[in-house]
Amino acid sequence: MENYLKEIGIAITISDKDGRVLAMNDKAISTFEKYGGEKLIGTSLFDCHPPHANEIIKHLMKSHETNAYTIEKNGQKKLIYQTPWFENGEFMGYVELSLGLPENMSHKVR
Repeated sequence: MENYLKEIGIAITISDKDGRVLAMNDKAISTFEKYGGEKLIGTSLFDCHPPHANEIIKHLMKSHETNAYTIEKNGQKKLIYQTPWFENGEFMGYVELSLGLPENMSHKVR
């Protein structure tokens, strides 16, 4: 993980094309602490998700689509943004960004 991403206030998890967790920044490690935190590096995404989520992951791995949605946990709204990453045009895996959204976030049309 690049140094400038290590302590950013956004949880970043990077997986390879087989769904193995390659890297997590500090925020991702703390966000997923109760599931193993840093020990999740090297494990499969398929081992940490329920069956319905695994079907979505399988679809994304084949389609290379971006998956974005919002959730709410413990009163905190979050944006989850899962997008493929490539190296020299070759699909290499997924990056998941999880960021907290302010309660009264403004929306601008430009």
